[in-house]
Amino acid sequence: MRAIVLAAVVASISPASAEEAFVTNQLSDNLTVVDLGTSQPIATIAIGGKPAGIAVTPDGRFAYVTSPDSKVLTVIDAAARRVIGRIEVGGGPLGVAAAPNGATVYVADWYAAAVRVVDPEGQRVAASIAVGASPSGLAVTPDGRLLLSADRDDDSVSIIDTATRERRAVVKVGTRPFGVTIDAEGGRAYAANVGSNDVSVIDIAEAREIGRVKVGLRPYAVALAAGRGFVTDQYDGTVSVFDLTALAPIKRISVGDYPEGIAATADARRIVVANWESNTLSIIDAAELKVTAEIKVGDGPRAFGAFLRR
Repeated sequence: MRAIVLAAVVASISPASAEEAFVTNQLSDNLTVVDLGTSQPIATIAIGGKPAGIAVTPDGRFAYVTSPDSKVLTVIDAAARRVIGRIEVGGGPLGVAAAPNGATVYVADWYAAAVRVVDPEGQRVAASIAVGASPSGLAVTPDGRLLLSADRDDDSVSIIDTATRERRAVVKVGTRPFGVTIDAEGGRAYAANVGSNDVSVIDIAEAREIGRVKVGLRPYAVALAAGRGFVTDQYDGTVSVFDLTALAPIKRISVGDYPEGIAATADARRIVVANWESNTLSIIDAAELKVTAEIKVGDGPRAFGAFLRR
């Protein structure tokens, strides 16, 4: 009995139940699934259409992938690691986010200045929401009530009421916001501004920018862990780290060439970075602020969005 109990305890803390990274590879037209417990690729899924954006549902059941060239949202059974549907969304689908309950998926249409509201069960676009020019990154608050869209060519972030499907507010930020991330409390959002080389900090309830942090060249996306922000600097090949309270830079960490997608593991102990030109994932120890592993993936990994399956 003691051995069984001990085994159960070990299983509950073991990295064997670790997360998986679902990495969109734009140039090889596929998706690599990486076991973060073993740091090994374990599956490759053909996607097509130059896949870019990715949203794994909070329950880990599905992954949704945008393909700008084919104008399609691909639906993946995450456990089975196979494609189970393709939804025509039109335009230029890029950023994608799933509602916390998984019932709705939002897709940013780069060309139409709109966010498509997708009913995944019905395999259809249910509505469109007007936002600013060239929407890119999307994020939903933990309670599912608000959707944020980084509208790159309007230098702003739209705040959308998901119940009414209307834009509630527009927040002016830095130049060319691309990735946007919301904290676990749903109070603040962080937009990576590729044009002004900084991160805008947004008070969501007040719908206003409350600070900016200088980072490296061409910041792409932001991850949050242990009181710190981690930002991929495309042109510098680094991840900038800053303190979330003081909004002050802490360190720059060298990773692979042209880092883009970034995410924190559920335990906040590791940061996972997709390197477009190196065709790798860099794994960063979030406490020691150093790279601990490099994992080979497909060609042109972007992993733009929520790409970790917990």
